Amino acid sequence: MIDNLEPITIRAIELRRISLPLVTPFRTSFGTENSRDILLVRVETDSQSGWGECVSGNDPLYSSEYVEGSQHVMVHHLIPRLFAFNGGHMSAHDVAHILEPVKDHRMAKAALEAAVLDAQLRANDVSIASHLGSVNELIPSGVSVGIANSIDELVKTVGGYLDEGYARIKLKIEPGWDIEPVRVIRQTFGDHIPLQVDANTAYTRNDGPLLAQLDPFNLLLIEQPLPEDDVTGHALIAKQVGTPICLDESIVSSLAAIDAIERGACSIINIKAGRVGGYLEAVRIHDVCRERGIPVWCGGMLESGIGRAHNIHLSTLANFRKPGDTSSSSRYFAKDIVNEALEATNGRMPVPKGPGIGVTLDRDFLEKVTVSTEVFTA
Repeated sequence: MIDNLEPITIRAIELRRISLPLVTPFRTSFGTENSRDILLVRVETDSQSGWGECVSGNDPLYSSEYVEGSQHVMVHHLIPRLFAFNGGHMSAHDVAHILEPVKDHRMAKAALEAAVLDAQLRANDVSIASHLGSVNELIPSGVSVGIANSIDELVKTVGGYLDEGYARIKLKIEPGWDIEPVRVIRQTFGDHIPLQVDANTAYTRNDGPLLAQLDPFNLLLIEQPLPEDDVTGHALIAKQVGTPICLDESIVSSLAAIDAIERGACSIINIKAGRVGGYLEAVRIHDVCRERGIPVWCGGMLESGIGRAHNIHLSTLANFRKPGDTSSSSRYFAKDIVNEALEATNGRMPVPKGPGIGVTLDRDFLEKVTVSTEVFTA
């Protein structure tokens, strides 16, 4: 990383809630989303503004965090700490330490750190990809396919994404919607299609023999089959299943990643910056995985263009060796809040150019979808 960046002084922090309807409902093993209630963070300095996006969901289903709670902890605990630190004069690399006394709430912390990082890099005329140590200007773009109403609907949806050139297909699965959907997709589109599945903690330790029935389909991985706190269970499943096990919800820090790897619970890791407390901790996870020969990829949380741009920059690092959930913005939203088109071509997503995250806000549209704003000053 570039470590000689000039610090910034935070003058104001804005929390903005927006509502973006999804193009189609997105169903996983823990629920269905029809729209995104998104909490955006804007950090204002004397010369620049930086943006971050909180990825907590409408309800505490993916994790214990949810958007109302994230906003509450920012207002009452996190933002006051930032202003109290050195008169708001800081580097993005200070944020995690400043907020560390507040337990958990990683998604809220990550959004604040992202906004500070964007503002600081814009002030220093450096892109996030360059700051983190980018090695790629184009990244492979995968797409996540929710649980469908029928096999026929699933086939049609997957076929459409393959026609668009996506480099990898991820199918959401749950008990009763697993073996047959995967079998039909393989039978319909062939073994050459990069294919993986995501269980979102829907199975138990007793389901090893069931999950082993996925082995003949040559999947890239099975993502997070068991609850996030059952690392030992994943190690047991990994011994019963030939398909590589990937962890998502279980990986909340670089220490958690090391623990899971050393216990044999996974051979691939999905990194989500919001889940681990920020993009700088995400880089640390990337690094410890690289040192241990464990490939990583970047997961998505139905982000708007702000969070999507952050993820694209993160995915340029060398050990992101698997296609991530960095699909086109139009996969989820009829219109996004950024001016730049974050669209993949032939399965590759270009990295936004310019300082910080490299995107600008469509202010008129942003105002139309804004539900509320709060501004805090020192």
